[in-house]
Amino acid sequence: MSTATVVGGGPAGLIAAEVLAQAGVAVTVHDRMPSVPRKFLLAGHGGLNITHSEDRAPFLRRYGSSADALAPMLDVFGPADLRAWCEGLGEPTFVGTSGRVFPRSFRANPMVRAWLARLADLGVRLERRHRWTGWADDGGLRFVDADGAESTVTSDVVVFALGGASWPQLGSDGGWLAPFAGRGVSVLPLLPANVGLRVGWSETFVERFAGTPLKNVGLSVRGAAGPTAAGPAARGDAMVTCTGIEGGPVYAIGAAVRRALATGRCVVDVDLRPGLSVEQLAGKLQRRRPKDSTSTWLRRAVGLDPVAAALLREAGPVPSDPARVAELIRAVPVQVSATAPIDRAISTAGGIAWAEVDEALMLRRLPGTFVAGEMLDWEAPTGGYLLQASFSTGVVAAQGALAWLERAAQQR
Repeated sequence: MSTATVVGGGPAGLIAAEVLAQAGVAVTVHDRMPSVPRKFLLAGHGGLNITHSEDRAPFLRRYGSSADALAPMLDVFGPADLRAWCEGLGEPTFVGTSGRVFPRSFRANPMVRAWLARLADLGVRLERRHRWTGWADDGGLRFVDADGAESTVTSDVVVFALGGASWPQLGSDGGWLAPFAGRGVSVLPLLPANVGLRVGWSETFVERFAGTPLKNVGLSVRGAAGPTAAGPAARGDAMVTCTGIEGGPVYAIGAAVRRALATGRCVVDVDLRPGLSVEQLAGKLQRRRPKDSTSTWLRRAVGLDPVAAALLREAGPVPSDPARVAELIRAVPVQVSATAPIDRAISTAGGIAWAEVDEALMLRRLPGTFVAGEMLDWEAPTGGYLLQASFSTGVVAAQGALAWLERAAQQR
């Protein structure tokens, strides 16, 4: 019987283990945490968003520059396949009002219990509290257990699925970068993705509005997408925090924010009324009563709530000219100084360069070794896209490993 070692017990690693075991391979999964899959369970605390119901073209665009690399993997195991897999675990899915897909129970725990039971039935061994430390001289995998005991493991194929570097307390700390770089594998630095932004709010603004949402706004990084031309790059509810701003539309512009910060200056334009043109807003703002305060005027004319009106003031004195105010409402400049640190990120960008793997996700420099999930250089916004690509790459890596085993058997 062929043997496989899977390093990492997250969604990518466990689905790879399942595919391999279903094909009759003896699989052992090694993970540094006492239970698996920790990050998957955390994702389900507020409702497990497993994938998205978008059509293929807009779905792929969510992966930005990695869309072409991930497209064939989503063809192998796409949203419909993932939903069918969930149903097979006794968790039928439904589409929420935003198009996001959730399991019927809305939580990760029932699915994880059923999944681990299935893996056990398939004979998959789980070695918990086993931390991978690199390769031995003979190519074996070195592990250290909770007691500090060292061991070396060899197998016919290996699938690595060690994640990125977000939520390190859950097991993904990016410690794998140095060993891989030491083997000559090109690895891009891991950077925070789906993360809040640092903004130097005034003390008054923080005291009044920290924890308050900016409802249905549009966000664009200045110079990357003009809000008056192509529309905002992302729309939704953003949350004001003590140190900046976060939320779905903030996460969606993360890559553009990092590029702008790399140049030394990043300004995010906040469109407070993305459904109205500057001309329409100016027309509404013409109707100002003589005794109206600025806040009352903005509320009555265009429906700005207190936090939106205060955001205008953060940019400076509010003009009295309706046309200038209309332009400001469509693009309130917010100076971003940095992203929140990587350990506060939901996911990471960077990782193993796509040129280092073939179409089956096998490392060209290490035949018989495959990688999946966030170890690869891709990113996506929240909304089910992260989990979908993790599952898809895990399936493709496992199928690649099976093909490798078959070729090796034919050559014997």
